[in-house]
Amino acid sequence: MTPAVLADLVRSTATAVLTERGADPAVLPEKVTVERPRNPEHGDYATNVALQVAKKAGMAPRDLAQAIADRLAQADSVASAEVAGPGFLNVRLAADAQAELVKQVLTAGERYGHGDAYAGVEINLEFVSANPTGPLHLGGTRWAAVGDVLGRVLAAQGAKVTREYYFNDAGAQIDRFVASLVAAAKGEPAPEDGYAGAYISEIAAEVVRQQPDVLSLPESERDETFRKLGVQLMFDEIKRSLHEFGTHFDVFFHEDSLHRSGAVTDVVERLKSSNLLYAKDNAWWIRSSEFGDDKDRVVIKSDGAPAYIAADIAYLQDKLSRGFDLCIYMLGADHHGYIGRLKAAASALGKDPEVVEVMIGQLVNLVSGGEPVRMSKRAGTVVTMDDLVDAVGVDAARYELTRYSVDSNIDVDLDLLRKHSNENPVYYVQYAHARLASLLRNAADLGIELTDDAGDVELGLLDHPREGDLIRTIGEFPTVVRRAAELREPHRIARYLEQLASAYHKFYDACRVLPQGDESATPLTHARLALCAAARQVLANGLGLLGVSAPERM
Repeated sequence: MTPAVLADLVRSTATAVLTERGADPAVLPEKVTVERPRNPEHGDYATNVALQVAKKAGMAPRDLAQAIADRLAQADSVASAEVAGPGFLNVRLAADAQAELVKQVLTAGERYGHGDAYAGVEINLEFVSANPTGPLHLGGTRWAAVGDVLGRVLAAQGAKVTREYYFNDAGAQIDRFVASLVAAAKGEPAPEDGYAGAYISEIAAEVVRQQPDVLSLPESERDETFRKLGVQLMFDEIKRSLHEFGTHFDVFFHEDSLHRSGAVTDVVERLKSSNLLYAKDNAWWIRSSEFGDDKDRVVIKSDGAPAYIAADIAYLQDKLSRGFDLCIYMLGADHHGYIGRLKAAASALGKDPEVVEVMIGQLVNLVSGGEPVRMSKRAGTVVTMDDLVDAVGVDAARYELTRYSVDSNIDVDLDLLRKHSNENPVYYVQYAHARLASLLRNAADLGIELTDDAGDVELGLLDHPREGDLIRTIGEFPTVVRRAAELREPHRIARYLEQLASAYHKFYDACRVLPQGDESATPLTHARLALCAAARQVLANGLGLLGVSAPERM
């Protein structure tokens, strides 16, 4: 029995109790909350539903809780139901009902944890979108990990997710990039506001290799050649880094296409009749302050040139024209103002502002030997994705960057992530999976077979407290995945896996699984082996959502 199934049972029981007493069951919440109590002595699960609705139902909380407990205790799947405190309800499940969860996991396999919370919803998930003026830095690397995991989690809840990279190949930053390449090709220092680092010299040299006469071309033609080839070379490198990091995109959208196609001009002209755009000081402004921005923003400058937000509006229009129900933007720490701007843009386009959702990520710092790591050998002033991967590997990098809420700054301890010990979170979780895989191999070597669904296994024998704790932890996985999707908090997956690994290690220390010496396998052996197989499956599923490998051996 999963927490969700128990929640349904509690709600149906409460509905019957209220109906019998002439109270309106409509006072009950649509979904009853069932949680594991911090103190295991209080039961397997607890609910405060009686406290929530007693006043509306015209009953004392403890009286309502006792009535629900009395009826609930009659269910075959419930061992006991008791009232605690002012009206809390503590529930203990029957061992066989609780252990049925093991069969559910083994039957569902890789699908265990999936749900339908977002079934039929089409989501555009834009993340990373770093300017093609240098290698991916740590901020972009964090989004590469978190964005990819969020996409996996939303898809696991039934959403149709399109992962999109907005390719900023227009604007002043590209002009500075081109100037830096030209200077490097000439053997001159980088411009004062340009880009430095060995990668600039490498790209400049490759442009010259592909176009040996580039420096002798007229200035405009020369710059265009460096722009076209240099940006493509830089973007190819970004794509390579992302591919090796395990992050893939469905769409690479070019900002320049919005300008070349006339989409920017068209959408602004159309919106000038909207009450959210207005003229002032020979410019056009959008009322973004009405949506949480600190001030209104210029869309068309006084010289007639479009501001950055003009392309943002055209880009949002393009996304909406593709039929997305929700557009999620994952932006850096200095982009808070974009929340109001993009919601104002959605409203100006005639859409509910809630069609736009902006996530803001905070900074990432590297630490080694207790000191911050600030410089890259190749990129100069920033530490890159490749630097991090070279230092700790893809698995550790992805896991660590996904392990924290995006609205918190994080310090990535390189020394910790290199350790093969329980102090290293990713090692701790992966080792639990490898340990389980080893146990299952050993069972096979002993001739102990386990069917895929454990249909003939006496799972009711799993009544040890550590077995129950492991089963209940396994049972939380679907709820964790759903909440991670709903709250846009993929770090919940990593934290859950650490709890599951801990529950497994404690179980293994307290409950011997395989026979020793001349002992023969017993029904309990098979039951515990099925439980281990279920735990391994959930660890693998969770690591899969994180894009982290589930090793069979370590």
